Amino acid sequence: MQTKLNLISEIVKRDGKSRIDNLAYLLNAKNLEECFGLLKTGRASGIDGVHLNDYEENLHENLEKLVERMKNQSYKPQPVRRTYIPKANGKLRPLGIPSIEDKIVQKGIARILNAIYENEFVDFSYGFRPSRSCHQALNKLDKIVQFQPINHIIDADIKGFFDNVNHEWMMKFLELKIGDPNFLRLIKRFLKNGYMEEGITYDTDVGTPQGGIVSPILANVYLHYALDLWIELAVKPNCKGVVEIIRYADDFVICVQNKNEAEKILLALRERLKKFNLELAEEKTRLVEFGRSAKQNAKAKGQRPATFNFLGFTHFIDKTRMGKFKFGHKTDRKKLKAKLIAMNEWLKSIRNMVVLKEIWKILNAKLRGHYQYYGISGNYENINQFYFLTLKMVYKWINRRSQKKSFNWDTFWEYIRKYPLPLPKICHDFYNFRATYENINEEPYVGNLQVRFCEGHGPSHNGKL
Repeated sequence: MQTKLNLISEIVKRDGKSRIDNLAYLLNAKNLEECFGLLKTGRASGIDGVHLNDYEENLHENLEKLVERMKNQSYKPQPVRRTYIPKANGKLRPLGIPSIEDKIVQKGIARILNAIYENEFVDFSYGFRPSRSCHQALNKLDKIVQFQPINHIIDADIKGFFDNVNHEWMMKFLELKIGDPNFLRLIKRFLKNGYMEEGITYDTDVGTPQGGIVSPILANVYLHYALDLWIELAVKPNCKGVVEIIRYADDFVICVQNKNEAEKILLALRERLKKFNLELAEEKTRLVEFGRSAKQNAKAKGQRPATFNFLGFTHFIDKTRMGKFKFGHKTDRKKLKAKLIAMNEWLKSIRNMVVLKEIWKILNAKLRGHYQYYGISGNYENINQFYFLTLKMVYKWINRRSQKKSFNWDTFWEYIRKYPLPLPKICHDFYNFRATYENINEEPYVGNLQVRFCEGHGPSHNGKL
């Protein structure tokens, strides 16, 4: 399948105006078996209750029947099973769980769409694309603010984007590159398949498939035409100053040199999104002064310089040791709080379920995962704070495994030395130097609290951490 997908990519790359007319044939039994192998195991089942292992028992026969139904157009995606997961703000986020069969077909569609559109997407789009990541988006943003004459940031948020994608516009956009009616019909059925909650089926007239594998690429296609090309072909050429945008899925910031142009862009952005049945979340969208002179201007007004949040980080105006302007990043306070709450709940729930050795293995993975995401240049203090506050919670909950106290501080640090946990580490270097914080004899800190590791002694916490 990958060979044929590469051929499609070459055709699109060679002729940007070409439309691909024959795509549905790629969803054959052999290629769908390949897609089945790419699905992640251990996931929940859809409304039919069929799990991955159940479907695999007669995989070849099941796929042959599935392909036959697609050929005679009797295949219709099942409504997704709706569940809810908690958000950081205490609210619940709806999540849809498709059936195994629908996941397989969606995986095939997503691979085909990626082959068609990857060469079409603009360079400043980073979300859900092969070989691209949020850290690349953050690094690019860092370079734009650091080295270009940026003075204002449009911090924008699209209100409920995935739930408000207009189906008619979505199909019009797809028809610009795809000429296969059978393939388009299949996508439209996924858009309309609805969801089931408490035994009741609800139709979906707007939005992308909830929890669907195909949703990210469809979202990128929608915003490519609704936003990206508009910025690239209409906004930038008509501005005298610098205008740059970084987009990760539906999360984006626009960096602008001139204030009057930034105000016009924000005004035009509202109208542009409205045309495609989208709107900005006004309470989360703002124009902030941000750049080399912003700190001095804010000080002259008796104000603090503005900050903005993007991809889980708070971005602020910082300075180098020489006193020069630097683009600063730190973990978003709400994200840090949510991570600590989740860690505390996990430690509380697992403390009596498994032995300490197993807890240590999972804790290692959790800490490494946190550093892998939040360990970017300039954010060492925050990941270091997460490390020590986690240790404080570990000490608390392992001493509540029974009525008898397991550790005092000295024996706890002896255990840490014998079975070390991963130390805070910068995993994504934006400044072309590698931070070295891997020696346990160095002195990490939490705010104003210094913790010294001394041979034969616990931390100098004066009884408190």
